[in-house]
Amino acid sequence: MTIFDWIIPIRVVDLIEIGLVAFVLYKLYTLMSGTIAVQIFLGILALLLVKVFVDWANMTMLRVVFRQFNEVFLLAIVVLFQPEIRRLLVLLGKTNPLMQAFVVTPAQESMITEVLSAISEMSQRCIGSLIVFERSTGLRNYIETGTLLRSRISQDLIITVFYAQNPLHDGAMIIRNQRIEAARCILPVSNSMRLSPMHGLRHRAAVGLTEQTDAFVIIVSEETGQISISKDGELISNLTVQELRTYLTEALSILPKAEDKPAPAET
Repeated sequence: MTIFDWIIPIRVVDLIEIGLVAFVLYKLYTLMSGTIAVQIFLGILALLLVKVFVDWANMTMLRVVFRQFNEVFLLAIVVLFQPEIRRLLVLLGKTNPLMQAFVVTPAQESMITEVLSAISEMSQRCIGSLIVFERSTGLRNYIETGTLLRSRISQDLIITVFYAQNPLHDGAMIIRNQRIEAARCILPVSNSMRLSPMHGLRHRAAVGLTEQTDAFVIIVSEETGQISISKDGELISNLTVQELRTYLTEALSILPKAEDKPAPAET
């Protein structure tokens, strides 16, 4: 018997499988990093280590307890890590080249110009704002928490909505299919420990939404006028209007699905 007899043959499919597993584990790590899911994972790992010790020591009563735990373990994992699993599935679908067509239409370009003009003025005047752009993940649940507008996008309307004396200025404005769908919408607030204590509720709500969906969110600070964005659960701050244009154009460079074609705006 030679040394070659001990070598396990490696197929191309094995390398592909290793790469896919490594990619999924890496994405899970990046999604969980800095969140409470890390503590939950460490707690589960500690339980598994205790189970290994219980099996090794042949502790009868504890083995019965862990046997009952095994029956609901998978369900518990799904429930505890539901936000991270959903974000991973959204990310995998979003990065699939077969489901994306990168192009900015003239209508989108016009919308971007109106939005950026409003953002620029609100930044200069320190008018706090929170603007959400729906992408492939539907935001109907969040739209229904606010006041329906279903209006054509314009610089003046955006600024008016977020003017401090306007009853609609609190909460988020949601844009879908190139129109303002609703204002004063309630968004989920992030518990991420990576966020600075200096960031207020607007920033945490923006990150909270992008942790759970693939939405793109623009934030203007009421205190400093600073422009920030949130995407994929991350917050990018201190942007210029030109930098914002680049990010927004990239975020909207996906053709809408056939059933999501822009409907006539209500005026």
